[in-house]
Amino acid sequence: MITLDDVTLTFPDGDSRITAVDRVSLDVPAGIVTGITGPSGSGKSSLLAVAATLIRPDSGHVWIDDVDAAALTPKEATALRRDEIGIVFQQSNLVPSLTAREQLLVMAELGGDGHRHRQGIRGRAEELLRAVGLAEHGEKRPAQLSGGQRQRISIARALVNRPSVLLVDEPTSALDQERGAEIMALIARLTHEQGTATMLVTHDLVHRDMLDALVTIVDGRMTARLRAGSSDAAR
Repeated sequence: MITLDDVTLTFPDGDSRITAVDRVSLDVPAGIVTGITGPSGSGKSSLLAVAATLIRPDSGHVWIDDVDAAALTPKEATALRRDEIGIVFQQSNLVPSLTAREQLLVMAELGGDGHRHRQGIRGRAEELLRAVGLAEHGEKRPAQLSGGQRQRISIARALVNRPSVLLVDEPTSALDQERGAEIMALIARLTHEQGTATMLVTHDLVHRDMLDALVTIVDGRMTARLRAGSSDAAR
């Protein structure tokens, strides 16, 4: 699971500082998809960057399982991110020269378990290609895949090392509504099956029923938390 405890993040703004995340506390349990929504510039992506250990907050704690990521050195944070955090960006960011299968296999080179890890990841890659419905497309390169297929590969790649946390940034922004629905359903299914704690930033609430919980961020503050199909907010 991932827990954000009273997290604040600011950035320099001339002679002062601007607050991007303002004392946010949030629990995301394993096997749950928590959507993060709010206006443009509200701090959604900044919150995700803090959760991903890409930015250290000014104050507060970021607990990933039993580790406070906010207290780690840059080297330790990199190792934690490699082993425990899967990240899916708005764009698939696939390597153009690699096949769909190789996009997943290359993650073996980032693992810390040497030859044993590389052997195990081949079976894991095949498992995930089947899970995202692309077992027959493993030899295709990104240019030969549709936008939705590329995003499916990026989701599979994020899950290769069996992370406990999955962080997803606007996964449907470049897709039409039908393909977007397919991607949201896929993320929900894999979260439940793989037991990841998933935080998903989205501006599109058309697919809100596929989320287990929904958090609204305004001006850096968490203003409401909803059950996915509910209209009642809880602070």
